[in-house]
Amino acid sequence: MCCSPDSAALAAAAGPRLDRLRAACADAGMGAFFVRDTSNIAWLTAFDGVFDDEDAHALLVTPSDAVLHTDSRYSEAARAAAAREGAVAVDDARVAHAKFVAETFAARHADRPSVEAEAIALGIEDSMSLAGFRALEAAFAEVPERPKLRETSDFIVNLRAVKDVQEIARMKAAQAVTDAAFAHIVGYMRPGMTEREVQIELEDFMRRHGAEGLAFPSIVAAGANGASPHAIPGQTVLEAGQCVVLDFGARAHGYCSDMTRTVFLGQPSQKMRDAYAAIRSANEQVEAVLKPGVTGKAMHELAERALADAGFAGKMGHSLGHGVGIDIHEQPALSPRNEQPLVPGNVVTVEPGIYLPGEFGMRLEDFGVITPDGFEVFTRSTHDPVIL
Repeated sequence: MCCSPDSAALAAAAGPRLDRLRAACADAGMGAFFVRDTSNIAWLTAFDGVFDDEDAHALLVTPSDAVLHTDSRYSEAARAAAAREGAVAVDDARVAHAKFVAETFAARHADRPSVEAEAIALGIEDSMSLAGFRALEAAFAEVPERPKLRETSDFIVNLRAVKDVQEIARMKAAQAVTDAAFAHIVGYMRPGMTEREVQIELEDFMRRHGAEGLAFPSIVAAGANGASPHAIPGQTVLEAGQCVVLDFGARAHGYCSDMTRTVFLGQPSQKMRDAYAAIRSANEQVEAVLKPGVTGKAMHELAERALADAGFAGKMGHSLGHGVGIDIHEQPALSPRNEQPLVPGNVVTVEPGIYLPGEFGMRLEDFGVITPDGFEVFTRSTHDPVIL
């Protein structure tokens, strides 16, 4: 394993996160919240080793308690996690989530006058399907205590945008695996290999050295394929004179990492050198000024200006960066559409790129956290050109 972080540094607690949700609900005039998105549930419960990719859970959070509804495939692991955590109860009754939440909510408010119960809003995250929302409405129609149902937009996602110290420790651990994988792969890859061969070795290394999985399918894009930011590795053979884009990340302790490096197979051409100098300058200029109060829009525009000043105006095409956490894409975004100021605890990528169709592409990506007075980069791999 590449790193063995102190278990105490990784220990997350549901209580503070549930309290943040309850405070946000109170400010919005909501008395409870029904959660269906698995990533949101994982964040709120702080359960480790329980959830997978299946959409099989629901969480009801009221001012006084929180109850996870799951099924027998997960109930044993969930109860073990709940026993350690203590802030969440587990129920595996064999009923639909909608029926469970309606009956549970009604039971919690059975002693309230109906007029007061009618005034209690139940927030519902916007990731629910229309069918799920209609099922919830129908379930509440069958119980005496029926709250007003209110759909929300990114309610919990916005809370998740501010990371706590345990989340930051977990992402640093994931990035340590990712940095180690980069050091390994540059000693492994050589002309004559295919993109797919390099991808397999890269991902296998991460899994064998501390990753519980991948943050996303790795990108290995050689030569002209690098001009496609989300290229899928295939049978293209690495050749001398090319640059190769490597975009990858480990998932460790439930959290993602994300980095991109561009390496050169032999001495790069002058145009490649100029392009790499441009993306390095854009990356480092942004990282030097990231701090609370700046906006994602301003950071994106700064990177675009740096690229334009170097003669590569309009050659990026994508947003400068995005949030990272339990999911590989979270809030906030370093995007021309984001005019909200960044705050301490935001974790973002900085990934300027240049893409020249038919020639080459390159990207240089770090990620880190906004601190009270700046930006702490998690990525430890060099910004210097790597020439193999």
